Amino acid sequence: MLDEAMVALAASVGSGVVQAAGTDAWQAMRNRLARVFGRGDRQQEAVQLERLDRTAAELTAAGQDADGPDGDEPAANGSEERARHGAAWRTRTEDLLERLDPDERAAVAAEFRALLDAAAAARPAAGGITRNTYFGPTAVQSGDGNVQVNRFDSRP
Repeated sequence: MLDEAMVALAASVGSGVVQAAGTDAWQAMRNRLARVFGRGDRQQEAVQLERLDRTAAELTAAGQDADGPDGDEPAANGSEERARHGAAWRTRTEDLLERLDPDERAAVAAEFRALLDAAAAARPAAGGITRNTYFGPTAVQSGDGNVQVNRFDSRP
């Protein structure tokens, strides 16, 4: 059983995979993730590379259909694909972390954190355009360095 920090890290990895797919950061993230999941086994690393390539291809295909009929509303399919792939990579990450002994788990967690930091550094600065689809009550978080604002209402 994983503690809250490891579960949150796994969720971050899942989100990170989805966010990085199709960006300049993708190749580096893809290769590092495959090495971490492969755990030194070249064959397993190749399997993970195939999974990551399939993820990127499916997210790219869903992104091409991301606009609704009037061009400014995201279609549900793109959001569903992103959620599905994020959940799949979160689960894979949780499974890996659960299999490891505590010392290995700490080392792999540090690798995941470094990987996520590198991917975040490669993303464009704040102010870019993002699309989100919310189905029901949603908590939106935004932050800049040491300040984080949490809103639980419909204000922007």
